[in-house]
Amino acid sequence: MRILQICSAREIGGGERHLADLANALVCRGHEVFAALSPGATLRKELVAINPENIIELPMRNALNLSSALNLSRFVREQNVQIVHAHVARDYPLAALAIGRSAARLVLTRHVLFPMNPIHKLTLRRAARVIAVSQAVADALRAQTIFPTEIIRVIHNGIDVDRFSRARESVHREPGKLRVGTIGHLSEIKGHDDFIRAAAIVCGQRDDVEFVIAGEDKSPAGENRLRLEKLIDDLKLNERVHLVGWVDDIATLLGTFDLFVSPSRSEPFGLSIIEAMAAGVPVIATASEGAREIVEPNQTGLLVSIGDAEAIARAINDLLGHASERDRLTRNAEFAARERFSLQQMVDKTEQLYAEVTAA
Repeated sequence: MRILQICSAREIGGGERHLADLANALVCRGHEVFAALSPGATLRKELVAINPENIIELPMRNALNLSSALNLSRFVREQNVQIVHAHVARDYPLAALAIGRSAARLVLTRHVLFPMNPIHKLTLRRAARVIAVSQAVADALRAQTIFPTEIIRVIHNGIDVDRFSRARESVHREPGKLRVGTIGHLSEIKGHDDFIRAAAIVCGQRDDVEFVIAGEDKSPAGENRLRLEKLIDDLKLNERVHLVGWVDDIATLLGTFDLFVSPSRSEPFGLSIIEAMAAGVPVIATASEGAREIVEPNQTGLLVSIGDAEAIARAINDLLGHASERDRLTRNAEFAARERFSLQQMVDKTEQLYAEVTAA
């Protein structure tokens, strides 16, 4: 098949990582894959399997950019594209316009829970399928009634499980030191302040643990990081809690963790939870929408109440004090990651969906 992936995001996040993994895997399976990106997008360097001549860069700030819509439509026709697949909501109308009068079919992926703009009803009537990355996202889409229920499909994000499991084997740990970490962009909804308050409780009870927060602050003036730095300072945790910013090699970072915590107040899926499971790191997660879909309580990880720093601290202390329980959760989680959330299953299901819509 001839497939065009569209993404206007300039930086790499979970959705962009998903697109890169999917596109590279489709090329390896013999498909002709194209990509439409914003000029200078970081994503371009991640599309290692795509022929550079198959990548087009054009302004994609909104669907009202008529020049970009016309150029993209021309590209779709000239390359005989069969599937146009958009991954960011602001790109959906542009993708719909790009199909024009061609025979290409429109596929969308929805990565988040918050409501879409009602104007999408006017531009997305030609959508053949909408992929939701979790059942929670699918339920949110159905509640909005923008798309017909029958075209919505759930395909969980997948990861290269082997890459994460290998990374832990190559990490050399300092004896006697324990590390508890979390990964996610710095924003209030990610619950990092609850993580820091939980860290304060644990640090008051034991002195062999350090805490790591990895993630980029995308706020205009860096106010999210400043807020967290102030909280760390107020709680006198400067020597025990570290904000390490954006980390390119997440697999290696996870290999240094003894526990992974997802303190999110809302989470459409939770890709970092899957990555931690695959890396052999026991998971503690708040019971957000995505975490409930991934973690089987007391089998593949622990679930605690959202916003409850004391419950997070208790779970951390319990697992740090019981190595055998950490090992049991790790074994179960690694198996679940491989069976349910592998890159292969994601690509298989997406490939089947493409075949379904082109046959129709």
